[in-house]
Amino acid sequence: MSDEPILSGAEPFFFAGNDVGVLVCHGFTGTTQSMRPLGEQIAKAGYTVIGPRLAGHGVSPAAMARTTASDWIASVEEALTSLRKTCSQIYMVGLSMGGTLSLYMAAMHPDVIRGTVPINGVVQLNSADMAGLALATGLPATVPGIGSDIKAPGVTELAYPEVPVLAFRQVYGLVAVTHDLLPRIKCPALVIQAREDHVVDPSNGPRIVRRLGSSRIDFRWLDHSYHVATLDNDLDLIGCETLAFIRSIAGK
Repeated sequence: MSDEPILSGAEPFFFAGNDVGVLVCHGFTGTTQSMRPLGEQIAKAGYTVIGPRLAGHGVSPAAMARTTASDWIASVEEALTSLRKTCSQIYMVGLSMGGTLSLYMAAMHPDVIRGTVPINGVVQLNSADMAGLALATGLPATVPGIGSDIKAPGVTELAYPEVPVLAFRQVYGLVAVTHDLLPRIKCPALVIQAREDHVVDPSNGPRIVRRLGSSRIDFRWLDHSYHVATLDNDLDLIGCETLAFIRSIAGK
């Protein structure tokens, strides 16, 4: 949707492996950079991994302002279609809004997604500041960004320094729809939530657990990371937990 160049480090990635596919999805205003280390861990276990770049992300805030939640979903759908060509089982892992999308896809594709792993996923924004931006008029085109909420010193997320105000409306729609779809999700779920998160209210983790329709729900608190946990102190733990979860279902 844009002819602007992709930021270095924000490119989509694909690692060929066996017939078990794992779709890893970055979050709102972020890029594939936040998911590449986890994707590499999963790929080293022998699985096929794809990390799509969501439409409007990894380019510029102006490009993002021209996209909608439907465009972000379409980016994931395209990656899913690609995985289905070679994989007999597919799992989805996502950070933040990527976690929201992992839940959305599990609800909308119950015959395809075998397991979902939302990491600091959001199904309720619970933010008066964000709500005040969603529908108001006369606001600036952008507001300060929300990236790099990372506890580990010296680590920076590749994310927009500014957030298009128009995009907040799209987030609210996606989050609300996904929240109401949670009871439809029947596949196993591993819900991972940081206890201290300055972007997404940590109550989202338990809320997801309560509303899921799955018969198997594993829940894991993170004690040493903030919001961008896939670049933080708990990366190895997230990788181990995710791999154990997938292996327990896939059988390999």
